[in-house]
Amino acid sequence: MPGGGSIELGRIAGIRVGVDASWFLVLFLITWSLTSYYGQLFPGRDTIAFLLACISALLFFTSVLLHELGHALLARRNGIGILGVDLWLFGGIARFDREAPSAGVEFRVSAAGPLVTALIAAACFGAGALLTTPEEMLHATFLERVDVSELTAVLAYLAFVNALLLAFNLLPAFPLDGGRILRAAVWRLTGDRDRATRFAAGLGRLVGLALVAFGIARLVAGSLIGGAWLLFIGYFLYRAARDEALRARFGEPFAGLTVRDVMDHEPVAIPEPTPLDRAFEDFFLRYGWPWFPVIDAEGRLTGLVPRKAIDDVAHERRHELRVAEVMAKGGREAIEAISVPTDAPLERLLASSALVRLGAVMAVDEEGHLRGVVTTTALRRLLRRDGAALAT
Repeated sequence: MPGGGSIELGRIAGIRVGVDASWFLVLFLITWSLTSYYGQLFPGRDTIAFLLACISALLFFTSVLLHELGHALLARRNGIGILGVDLWLFGGIARFDREAPSAGVEFRVSAAGPLVTALIAAACFGAGALLTTPEEMLHATFLERVDVSELTAVLAYLAFVNALLLAFNLLPAFPLDGGRILRAAVWRLTGDRDRATRFAAGLGRLVGLALVAFGIARLVAGSLIGGAWLLFIGYFLYRAARDEALRARFGEPFAGLTVRDVMDHEPVAIPEPTPLDRAFEDFFLRYGWPWFPVIDAEGRLTGLVPRKAIDDVAHERRHELRVAEVMAKGGREAIEAISVPTDAPLERLLASSALVRLGAVMAVDEEGHLRGVVTTTALRRLLRRDGAALAT
């Protein structure tokens, strides 16, 4: 899934909106497919068909963005922090800084996105019905070839694709919205979030396998693109459900623990004004690590400096340059991607891409001061100590 490496497009209501590199691929594929579709509706008008395809593809992803913003805004209203919303290969994803605190909040946040999508589909269908007739709009919505205007054709496509998106998202397969709604219901009945997650994730794996089987059947039947797409989606859903089940099993033995309980309370960091020659000798040669966190004069985390950044500087110039001049920067989002609050629940670490990419994640307090470091080694040691065998 996309994370801190996405390209930022801007902010909506203070929420970061970005796109993953994979989004450009799916944007191209959808535009290419729609150009063919509109070319059949309006034969001999290739330029119009291409323009309608571009507009429809962008409006579709606008719908996806609104869907995810529905989740994000409801989550923020219920006290859950928002890391951002990203568009990627499979549509969109809203990233939160923690899990919902109750089954009720989980239900409301999960249902917000499908509700937005349902309203978009209804609005597009209603607007199209006003431009033509409800019967013709119904035929157009099912992508039948009927004599409608360009605007009506776009509205019909948006009504269709949002209805399809709604139906898919409401499948009772975690981590889809329908699976999250199911988890909220089971959570409310049992009072056990991890048990509810395992149940919903089990259904998610079954649905994923069913989609894989259906995709293989389509491939055998000769539908290469449709079959491959179903196969890909099914495999992704299966893997995502499996990972969520593992996340739930991780949370059971460590319920109540926070990042502070497992972090190294004496992190080694390089101050920004440190000359590169001193940083190389006192830190990289001494400890042998491939990177170090960088802090400002007040001890706030400001980024990372990899050894390569120093290796790329000529030896005779290293006394002239400071760490702050060669460190990896990227603003608040980059800092959030490599850090986690000290009081965050331990399960939050599983959502950290830095833990996989760097082998560690920085623990910071509310003011952004570096207070510790959590490494994969420390987590493995904790797992062995408590006998939590995730692979079994």
